[in-house]
Amino acid sequence: MTITIETSRRDFLKTSSLVTGGLLMGVALPGSKIEAMAAGTVHTPNAWVHIADDNTITLISARSEMGQGVYTSMPMLIAEELNVDIRKIKVSIAPPNAKLYGNPLLGGPQLTGGSTSVRDGWEKLRVAGAQVREMLISAAATRWNVDRSELKAENGMVLGPKGKKATYGQLAAAASKLPVPEKVAIKDPDNFRIVGKATKRLDTPAKVNGTARFGIDVKLPGMVYAALEQCPVIGGSVKSYDASKAKSMPGVIAVVEIPDGVAVVADSWWRANKARKTLEIQWNEGAGASITEKTMLEGIRAAARNGTPLELKKVGDAEGVIAASQNVVRREYVSQLLSHSPLEPMNFTAHYNKGKVRLIGPTQWQDAAQNNIAAAVGVKPEDVTLETTFLGGGFGRRIDQDFIIQAAQISKAVNKPVKLVWSREDDMTHDFYRPMAVNTLAAALGPDGKPTAMTFRLTSQSITGRVFGLPPQVQDPLMIEAAVAGYEIPATHHDIVKHDSGLRVGYWRSVSHALNAFANESFIDELAKEAGKDPYEYRLSLLQKQPRFANVLRLAAEKAGWGKPLEAGRARGIALMEGYDTYIAEVAEISLEGGEVKVHRVSVAADLGRMVNPDTVRAQIESGIIFGMGAAIKQEITLENGRVQQSNFDKFQLPRMHEAPVIDIVLVDSKEKPGGIGEPSTSLIAPAIANAVAALTGKRVRKLPITGAAIAQA
Repeated sequence: MTITIETSRRDFLKTSSLVTGGLLMGVALPGSKIEAMAAGTVHTPNAWVHIADDNTITLISARSEMGQGVYTSMPMLIAEELNVDIRKIKVSIAPPNAKLYGNPLLGGPQLTGGSTSVRDGWEKLRVAGAQVREMLISAAATRWNVDRSELKAENGMVLGPKGKKATYGQLAAAASKLPVPEKVAIKDPDNFRIVGKATKRLDTPAKVNGTARFGIDVKLPGMVYAALEQCPVIGGSVKSYDASKAKSMPGVIAVVEIPDGVAVVADSWWRANKARKTLEIQWNEGAGASITEKTMLEGIRAAARNGTPLELKKVGDAEGVIAASQNVVRREYVSQLLSHSPLEPMNFTAHYNKGKVRLIGPTQWQDAAQNNIAAAVGVKPEDVTLETTFLGGGFGRRIDQDFIIQAAQISKAVNKPVKLVWSREDDMTHDFYRPMAVNTLAAALGPDGKPTAMTFRLTSQSITGRVFGLPPQVQDPLMIEAAVAGYEIPATHHDIVKHDSGLRVGYWRSVSHALNAFANESFIDELAKEAGKDPYEYRLSLLQKQPRFANVLRLAAEKAGWGKPLEAGRARGIALMEGYDTYIAEVAEISLEGGEVKVHRVSVAADLGRMVNPDTVRAQIESGIIFGMGAAIKQEITLENGRVQQSNFDKFQLPRMHEAPVIDIVLVDSKEKPGGIGEPSTSLIAPAIANAVAALTGKRVRKLPITGAAIAQA
């Protein structure tokens, strides 16, 4: 069986020779509008397939690689339809161009995030590979004067009758002159030979042997280094400064004031940073100097009571049912401020030269970097070029542009290529933090203990309002993620209250899934206890019309041995969620050691539809759990006089290797459309742990993190 995709000839732009002698096989994708960036190149909205004379194939990826595996999964989709060995495909990152490389699942920007890469590329890249394959076959048919039906494309070659054969590279020039097929058959997934099979990552060798280029590795001729002193209160500005000591220190080239602070430029970063510490700066700290996490929480709670709600979903009269009920449960759950803290701190290299800017470094958002830097240094966007390196972690932090703008501003001031590197302390104290959130829920329970009505409210900051200028009166689609759980409840009312707490916030891995899942899954456990029911059985009874939810719940419970005795001092907690079209359940098995939570085992069942690379899927689930564990039981950002109090990993601890649990994963063999997997597992570990702690101790922790002190005070 084949799947036929139609595309208009008008959506295709013919290819032409590259200066290198290779050819770009440009493929128009359904619904796309193709524009050429420059003469001699052809682009597609999501990929370039470059077939060189030596028969190497290069995928130009529209998504940044930050550990999630797109440099392997994207080529697998192309290789499947081109019938080539995945190891024969090379990958390069696309330059900024939102018209060609925009992410429609995120509204159009050229942005990597939201677990969208595979979901967006699933059909488009397969169509791209199939169209190129068919053009190559047509070129061979013309060359050999044979019918296309006598030919097949296999292993980077087109094979014909009587031993005729030609490599893709040998046919690329002729193929590029042909029109795109108006209809193209892509493989039925049942016939896949590459997609869906566990595949070793293409970028592993380079990362092992040191040839992979991260932002921190970039070197340019004549490059200098910058260290930046920023106001200890985010949002503050320079009032005055004395740089006389810094200027006299070895290797110092310049001291530069930019809007975000004062930079020292030197011939090495160590010298720049050492001199930076001698700067004497008077700051205008601004309104942020009065902020603490306690005053922020007070403001959020007040807004939850008195703010203007934006309705998300309303079924029946939930408030009326609750008001009339004799058995009502009301709870509040609080999610803390968090830093992203990727292991590679913020850095970027910029070279401003005669009205043009060259940028090199790690970013999740290419077109925004181009446009923002152009505005910041007063040039046209087309005069800004950007080369994206590997990202040493992103988690949403590298969506923001502050450190890139700073590098460009410093470079313009000194007229040299500059690498700006933040220290760990800079990174942790000047983040765009995961917002603090308050979830308030209420439910009425019927005689059978099941909820007859439920209300849900999230009160928090709108990150999308800051990043994209979303008006306050418009619902934020990234605040409502996982707000509506899959449980069958007759009357429900879900709404959101936006409240600006005064501290800048950013998208953090899984965004609001983590906030809302913590509340929903903790609450459903509390309802089960109120009803005197087993938490697993209680959930299952509310999922009679939700087969994908019920299936992953059963699988995770079975994997964990739910209901079977545990050794003394241990307990299990369960949690369930849909996020980014992925249905996932987790069971955490925990104990207390010295009063602190010890996670021994996490059992996971995930139904993410069709999978491209199951090996990466498993790695991402494991990664998300470990990442989420830190937020669940260890991490919190606090403020005093507007100053972030955590400055390194001694006070903002990451889970260590010896703390990592055994992680058992069941992947559902599903034929549904692909779901995202880079983030969902992060969201469920906190409620699973909270539910396990409640089962073990009888104490319910409703404010993250679930530390020993929090358990003792519960």
